[in-house]
Amino acid sequence: MTIDYRDIDGKAVAATMLAEVTAGVQDLVAANWQPRLISIRIGDDSAVNLYIRNQQRSAQKVGIEFEQKRFPEGTSAGEVHAVILNLNADPRVTGIILQRPIPDGLPIQELQSAIHPLKDVEGMHPTSIGNIVYRNLELGPCTAMAAVELLRQTGVSLEGLEATVIGHSEIVGKPIAFLLMAEGVTVTVCHHLTREVAVHTRRADAVFVAVGKAGLVKGEMLKPGAVVVDIGINQIKDASGNIQVVGDCDYDACRQVAGWITPVPGGVGPVTVAVLMRNTLIAARRLKSSYTEHLSNHL
Repeated sequence: MTIDYRDIDGKAVAATMLAEVTAGVQDLVAANWQPRLISIRIGDDSAVNLYIRNQQRSAQKVGIEFEQKRFPEGTSAGEVHAVILNLNADPRVTGIILQRPIPDGLPIQELQSAIHPLKDVEGMHPTSIGNIVYRNLELGPCTAMAAVELLRQTGVSLEGLEATVIGHSEIVGKPIAFLLMAEGVTVTVCHHLTREVAVHTRRADAVFVAVGKAGLVKGEMLKPGAVVVDIGINQIKDASGNIQVVGDCDYDACRQVAGWITPVPGGVGPVTVAVLMRNTLIAARRLKSSYTEHLSNHL
């Protein structure tokens, strides 16, 4: 049976989100509170450079000031930690993002934890992750929140839905599982030790995959009509030797079975950047409220 599938248009979803963020930023600026996002990059990674350019472009579009702080390979954790602490103390800075990946040997969890929770627009501080467990879903990891937002865009009711998440990283797979559970979804998480991934995906109403392995999910692994959210980004060579960007799904095969599917590129990526902008707006609002409360308590 062939399903009449539909692409989930990440670019259109992102455009709607960015329009809402623009209105929120304008309100803050009118109240003399300018959102300002600082990007910290360590080393030189081409994929990270592309992501930063997309961030900067979106920030300019919505009215968020965007500044880059670049550190060469070999920068010590202590140097980066000191910069983060200074940014935490700077009232002009309303958001901080530590770009991933960082060079091997640097303590990513320690550096991420150094960012003040009020300025954690990446949603990766332990406090931010913990809030998801307690169903405070306003601000969380950007990619995970983008993936769940795309599921919502299908109009499928989340309560009682069965979902399978392939991949259990701290920044994508695990947060997706917690976000889904908070919405009443029954979640199965698969990883490299899972024996029969297809057994779990075939009964799932929604499948999320984020492992970085092109063509991992085949059409025969899906329940007819399922929603497929492909978070993977892989570069492969086609028959002519040209580089193509593909996800973790065999797109052509999966779209014959899935009811909804995200394309790669054009699916999760644009929405991830839009969520970062929304998180930056939320962080700026929270910081403004915190400063206002602090001042009122000392008057």
